[in-house]
Amino acid sequence: MAKKMLEGKVAVVTGAGRGIGRAIALVMAENGAKVVVNDVGANLDGQGHDETPAQQVVREIEALHGQGQAVANADSVAEWDSAQRIVATAIDRFGKIDIVVNNAGILRDTIFHRMTPEEFDAVVKVHLYGAFYVSRAAIPHMRAQESGAFVHMTSTSGLIGSIGQVNYAAAKLGIAGLSRGIAGDAARYKVRSNCIGPHAFSRMIESVPGQTEEQMQARAAKTRPDQVAQLAAFLASDSASDFTGQILGARGNEIYLYSQPRPIRTMHRGEGWTVESMADTLVPAFKSSLTPLERTRDVYAWDAI
Repeated sequence: MAKKMLEGKVAVVTGAGRGIGRAIALVMAENGAKVVVNDVGANLDGQGHDETPAQQVVREIEALHGQGQAVANADSVAEWDSAQRIVATAIDRFGKIDIVVNNAGILRDTIFHRMTPEEFDAVVKVHLYGAFYVSRAAIPHMRAQESGAFVHMTSTSGLIGSIGQVNYAAAKLGIAGLSRGIAGDAARYKVRSNCIGPHAFSRMIESVPGQTEEQMQARAAKTRPDQVAQLAAFLASDSASDFTGQILGARGNEIYLYSQPRPIRTMHRGEGWTVESMADTLVPAFKSSLTPLERTRDVYAWDAI
């Protein structure tokens, strides 16, 4: 029998009780990994605590792949100590950690002029701080064994733009920077870090206001959480050894490699610049190259297939 792509590896998948996280945990196990299924079982806004979703995914994995392949964990990613316990679960149960998938997230959507500090803090704490806390808890183990892979979930809300999601967009673009920084710092230890910007039907999509049941079902039919999961498993595998510091996307049966910010125009003025000379020169020179103020749906104007 051929060796599975993740055989012998141990993965932590946060927010794995439902949606994309559940799909990732299942595909990781299918490809031979032992999985810590982490989920606090909270509502979309982060309230509540229910260990049932994580336990149910463990039962699904055990039914397909046998006992001992998965363990549930209900600690929060949003606190330093609890994130340490998530990683400790992998070490205590399976003896090591090879893969971290930072998928846990919440939403507190509201238009910017009404957003409260609490709404901003809560989202950034789970997404950005959560990705930092869990990754930081894992990196000493990966550094010591000189191998490992981080997969972080970013979003087109930050990469491109959205309405009513300043907190979410800031956190998700921050995750792209976090991943890039980890990739640079950890490369000498053969540890990789990449991002996925997923397009898939999830509880977060269901929460977007103004959608009819028919519209949600149409979106669900065209999105593929399983394809996001396959991409996450690939990035976690040794076959992706050339991929680090990258941002990829999965939408339907499409896979994207995203560009990252680099200078696209430059202009030199020997005597230096003033406000007036910038107004006279930069506007006509740069105007055609300015990034449009677009939303995700403006950039992805075609249906996923």
